[in-house]
Amino acid sequence: MKEVTKEVYLKWYEDMLLWRKFEDKLAALYIQQKVRGFLHLYNGQEAVLAGALHAMDLTKDKMITAYRNHVQPIGMGVDPRRVMAELMGKVTGTSKGMGGSMHIFSKEHRFYGGHGIVGGQIPVGAGLAFADKYFETGGVTMTYFGDGAARQGSLHESFNMAMLWKLPVVFIVENNGYAMGTSVERTANHPDIWKLGLGYEMPCGPVDGMNPVKVAEAMTEAIDRARRGDGPTFLEMKTYRYRGHSMSDAQLYRSKEEVEEYKKIDPITQVLDVIKDQKYATEEEIEVIDQRVKDLVEECVKFSEESPYPEIQQLYDVVYDQENYPFLPHKL
Repeated sequence: MKEVTKEVYLKWYEDMLLWRKFEDKLAALYIQQKVRGFLHLYNGQEAVLAGALHAMDLTKDKMITAYRNHVQPIGMGVDPRRVMAELMGKVTGTSKGMGGSMHIFSKEHRFYGGHGIVGGQIPVGAGLAFADKYFETGGVTMTYFGDGAARQGSLHESFNMAMLWKLPVVFIVENNGYAMGTSVERTANHPDIWKLGLGYEMPCGPVDGMNPVKVAEAMTEAIDRARRGDGPTFLEMKTYRYRGHSMSDAQLYRSKEEVEEYKKIDPITQVLDVIKDQKYATEEEIEVIDQRVKDLVEECVKFSEESPYPEIQQLYDVVYDQENYPFLPHKL
């Protein structure tokens, strides 16, 4: 695994803090009705992304996930201003304001969504990996889904084909305990989701998804295996979300005391504690990082609010992409 240095810890802290504050601001904008539709926030799960990015090669590796998908493209290199603009339905967004919260996408940065169909991205992730194997790109696809999606039949079909063809894919279930609002213990007769890989003789196992170092270690091993041509791995990231499934979730299925217990192992706090213990940064330097994050989030809001909404004509301009179609040519 690439060494986890002082610089890595400082980057982890700044990145995860940005993701957290970015989404905290989104929650406020949602209440103001500036973000419409659904809004699924990632608060508490940031270590899963931070650790994975440390292990990935962003020049060729891909990522695909479900609809809790705002911070992943930022981590992959997408301008956070464009992500927020998309969430606010503005033409400067990643999909020109037409995708919204659940469908962030960037082909340039190899982030393939953002999928609203539960489990729908699992076979698509396997397909992306098939393309990498077919064209011999050397890339690996990180295919993320939630514990609720692990009950979909598409998972089993994808696992079978991925093992049969030794596809360069890492399947990652982000088990935050409750899917949409039902605990894992109530949806299956075994709480260890990673064991689903055993039926396909797929390398699999649990990972502490609240610690970016543990995530990076597991992801490095899985990615190296895939890049060697030895096929997929299935990892269960045991994590926790501090907010509800979406902004409309009343969270009646868990207690406030439980949430507070998990906040004691907040991934951002864990990383900050190491920075302080190892004297990687002074209090003043940490304050500079905090202010830089705050300023960037405010810049994202300003950019988005000043951006225009798409024109109605755009709905028609993006429908067809066929040279000889005589009525509505593709203009974008």
